[in-house]
Amino acid sequence: MRILLLGRMPSQKVSGLRGSLQAAADRLWTVEDVSAFLGVPVGTLYQWRHRRIGPPAAKVGRHLRYDPVAVRTWLTEQAA
Repeated sequence: MRILLLGRMPSQKVSGLRGSLQAAADRLWTVEDVSAFLGVPVGTLYQWRHRRIGPPAAKVGRHLRYDPVAVRTWLTEQAA
């Protein structure tokens, strides 16, 4: 999502922008999001899940979703 801010925006638009940014921060990550964040191929994430060694994921329907906080926590634990 690209945001270009030129000059002042009406306060109504700014509050709407804040709401959409907060919603983006609260959403669960897809396999592609985690792949980009960690810099590993998507296939590696699926292998890690199968071996139960990767970041924790949840099934939402037939899709895997990751909590961004849990992924960051897992990454910190791996570095320790």
